[in-house]
Amino acid sequence: MTGEIPFPPRRDVYVLQQWVDDFIEAGNTAGADIVVAEQDGDRRSDTGLVIVRLRRADGVIYMQPRGFDDPLWQMTLEVHETELSAPPYEMGALGAELIVASNLCTYLQYRSLEWDRLSGRHED
Repeated sequence: MTGEIPFPPRRDVYVLQQWVDDFIEAGNTAGADIVVAEQDGDRRSDTGLVIVRLRRADGVIYMQPRGFDDPLWQMTLEVHETELSAPPYEMGALGAELIVASNLCTYLQYRSLEWDRLSGRHED
């Protein structure tokens, strides 16, 4: 090494977009509106953020790694309405959206673990 600080592999917007595309191509989305957005970041932080826009409620689910070089992911549900009233089939559809988001987040966590392992950053 030439005195450089060793940075772990970054899960930037381009890497995350490929992972999301793979998830979508596998037919796992049930029509969910999934977006990979860029965040402000520097060499020390991940710069991708995955967003699922809810169709059955006024809200979104953000998902991202818990921290830099952390393969574990977390989800944040942001809902703008204080109350949601809907027929049972609409509530079921909202539940399906939450399941898709959860499955996607689990998939991204798996890909992060695989990414770190293949990069040689973490031991098997």
